[in-house]
Amino acid sequence: MKLLIVEDHPIVISGCRALFSQNANVTISEARTAAEARSILAHEPPDVTIIDINLPDGSGLELTREFIERDPDARIVIFSMNDTPILAVQAFQSGAKAYVSKNGGPADLREAVLAVARGETWISGDLIQEIALLRAQNAETAEFLSEREQVVLRLLARGRTMAEIANDISLSYKTVASICAILRKKLGARTSTEMVRIAVEMKLV
Repeated sequence: MKLLIVEDHPIVISGCRALFSQNANVTISEARTAAEARSILAHEPPDVTIIDINLPDGSGLELTREFIERDPDARIVIFSMNDTPILAVQAFQSGAKAYVSKNGGPADLREAVLAVARGETWISGDLIQEIALLRAQNAETAEFLSEREQVVLRLLARGRTMAEIANDISLSYKTVASICAILRKKLGARTSTEMVRIAVEMKLV
């Protein structure tokens, strides 16, 4: 099995390699950026691809959609720091066959990759329950983000700084900074730019 790891953190890549070190039939290649992943896909398509949802030069979800457009049978595992069910739903809608949270146990990723290689889908039991509840409640954006969080997110998407937002909606800078920190956590983003990009993809703004 040819396994491609699209991930920009060397420690995470090393951990992934260690998971499959005992599998002689697994050949691993790696890409640190979406651009590198596209190059590998063009020249040597993998059997299974692990994609980090946040990449330095783009979104893992967008890259997944690109892979699926080129090969509808592509087997992709989304690997994310965020275990929010709405992101898992987005991953599957993008064409991924598995969604694995980095907050789970190491065995989860190995299990997911092997399941996807067999042509199956994989998601943790906890997320299955949360997604079922999300769908049962017909959850909308308002249930995922508070009204104030939505306002701040929309203003960030328009290019406003935190100081400008604080002035616009009559809040302290500290409060706006706190809201932004909460938004980054909910959306699994490392920076405000990354957060806005994810929010746009999820149609939250």
